[in-house]
Amino acid sequence: MSERINSYKDLRVFNEAFELAMEIYHLTKLFPAEEKFSLTDQIRRSSRSVCNNLGEAWRKRRYKAAFISKLSDSETEACETQISLQFAQRCGYIPIKTLNNIEGRYELVISMLVKMIDDADKWLIRKPM
Repeated sequence: MSERINSYKDLRVFNEAFELAMEIYHLTKLFPAEEKFSLTDQIRRSSRSVCNNLGEAWRKRRYKAAFISKLSDSETEACETQISLQFAQRCGYIPIKTLNNIEGRYELVISMLVKMIDDADKWLIRKPM
C-alpha cells in the first residue's frame, strides 16, 4: 500500500534534500573565514534552494509547465551544490569520502526529481468536472 502524500514535507526527495542541506550547513561551519562570503554562502544557498524550489513546485501543481519548471530549477540547484562540493574538496575543506557520500545522495535526489518531471501528470491537481 502506498502512502498518501499531502504536502511537500511528505516527499522522500524533499526530506533527503533537506537533510543534505542541513549536513552541508554543519560541514561549512568548518570552512575558512575567507570563504564566508563566497563558497560557504554559495553552497548553503544552492543546497537550500533545492528544497525551496521543491516546495514551490508542490504549490504549482495546477500548472504542468510551472510545476516542471520548478522541479527543473531544483535539479539544477542540486547540480550546482555538487559542483561547489567538488571545489570544497579540491581546496582541502572536505575529505574525498565526504564528497563522494554527499554527491551520491545528490544523485539520488536528482534521479527522484527527474522521475517526478517525467511523471508530472501523476502529480498535478485535477479540477473536478
